[in-house]
Amino acid sequence: MRIGMALNYSGGFKETVAELADYEKAGLDIVFVAEAYSFDAVSQMGYIAARTERLEIASGILPIYSRTPALLAMTAAGLDYVSDGRFTLGLGASGPQVIEGFHGVPYTAPLGRTREIIEICRQVWRRERLVHEGKHYTLPLPPGQGTGLGKPLKLINHPVRPRIPIVIAAIGPKNVELAAELAEGWEPIFYVPEKAADVWGPSLAAGRAKRDPELGELDVIAQASLAVGDDVAGLLEFGRPMAALYIGGMGAKGRNFYNDLARRYGYEKEAERIQDLYLEGKKDEAAALVPGELLESMSLIGSEGFVRDRVQAMKESGVTTLNVAPLGRTHEERVRLIEMIKDIVG
Repeated sequence: MRIGMALNYSGGFKETVAELADYEKAGLDIVFVAEAYSFDAVSQMGYIAARTERLEIASGILPIYSRTPALLAMTAAGLDYVSDGRFTLGLGASGPQVIEGFHGVPYTAPLGRTREIIEICRQVWRRERLVHEGKHYTLPLPPGQGTGLGKPLKLINHPVRPRIPIVIAAIGPKNVELAAELAEGWEPIFYVPEKAADVWGPSLAAGRAKRDPELGELDVIAQASLAVGDDVAGLLEFGRPMAALYIGGMGAKGRNFYNDLARRYGYEKEAERIQDLYLEGKKDEAAALVPGELLESMSLIGSEGFVRDRVQAMKESGVTTLNVAPLGRTHEERVRLIEMIKDIVG
């Protein structure tokens, strides 16, 4: 089981990257860099590549709508080059609020677009002349569109690897099935190991049945906050605002994927009320209704024995990469948490 960490740079990006060397020494295997409506992730990952030696670097995630498929492929190949083969391309659909609100691009056909983007990326990395005729992307542009001067081109540079790992962030049944079929890795959010088989098992099985053996086993990446000790249970409360934001505020009524997930976990009434309150602007009241059981079951916050049991549950459910958020008060405490979880999974 690999240990990953989402880059948290609330104290300053350059300062956080300077600390990554300590996490690297402590056993951290991979770092994920988010991109929402923030600074772009690509420039930051290039900076990380220059400041680290062994650490794998992943986008967590690049939205599929904000770049062309060819640019996604070029970007991944470039990051893999500057990192000497340490890059993983994390892709996801994001949501309508960001894609249509910030990028001004219609949020359409996320499933079909993801499938075609993966195909195009791998074609680019193999340095084939880029010809693609799909429902959502046609390369080169067909007659009657543009100037008519487009030609099939292949990547000028030789990529470090002809197939860069792709991770799909997905929680919907069809998207999870697609990830299990086509991607090297799958990253869900709000992962509860005891309920994963019921919620995602059929989708994973359907995708794996169509999976190319050359892709290898699917890397299942689960996220969890991490704190180890006999007096850390109160840190669960820090997860409430984020859970409420996603369950209540990330989308409109009927178009919130995280709310749907909470319902599938069995929290139908709570999910509905959290969303109603959040959309009314009552964020604190919404956060107070996030079930404590849910917060605990998707965390690694508790005594060492509790954390060991939760890690074992993660392993038994199929998790192969544990993406943790260490909740230490100081940098030294957070480094120690990475050392502890590395020892526990070992």
